[in-house]
Amino acid sequence: MAFFTCLLSSGRNKTLYCGHTDDLTSRIWEHREKLFKGFTADYGVDRLVWYEVHDTREAAFVRECQIKKWNRSWKVRMIETGNPKWRDLY
Repeated sequence: MAFFTCLLSSGRNKTLYCGHTDDLTSRIWEHREKLFKGFTADYGVDRLVWYEVHDTREAAFVRECQIKKWNRSWKVRMIETGNPKWRDLY
């Protein structure tokens, strides 16, 4: 089973959200449909702009915590390294 750490955005250089999941497709769909009230629904954060695959849930969670401590410019650089046009990877 794979686990994922991901960054979602409301648009290029706009609001970012970092999370982790074991079902990336379903989780992004939930964000897009705004099924849960909260930060991502309030700010329209529903575009998958970066993700990483991990072997364990713990590894995905540790990576999420690491990225959440980063400043914004580091997150933007990571996104733009693999996805320079901020395409929706969903």
